[in-house]
Amino acid sequence: MTEDTTNNYNSKYSSSSNNQNANQNQKFYIRKMSYQGSLMINICDEELIGKNIESDTVNINITNEFFNEVVSENEITSLLKRCSIANLIGRRIVDKALSLRLAKKDSIKIVSDIPFLMIFKFRHNY
Repeated sequence: MTEDTTNNYNSKYSSSSNNQNANQNQKFYIRKMSYQGSLMINICDEELIGKNIESDTVNINITNEFFNEVVSENEITSLLKRCSIANLIGRRIVDKALSLRLAKKDSIKIVSDIPFLMIFKFRHNY
């Protein structure tokens, strides 16, 4: 139960076609909602459902009651590109966001060896 804020995240993402084809069959759990007129998505790796993540300052219970929809990696790419706010939990989904250049490794927080990433896209013209 450790919390690492040093941002020493090592991405496992590989752009090889074999790895991409294998990953397309993997699933993610999501929750979509509208927040102040914007699409907000919460996404976690399928294998994290049912887990409880704890540290000295955080206790997160990842349930399929909250993450109430299952989607493929192809759908995830579209959602990540369209959303205004994304809350991501898990190595695969965080790696996907990095591969799409939606965030930098320095933005990732590690809690109990699980990567967390929050993305906010500002699209207003001032």
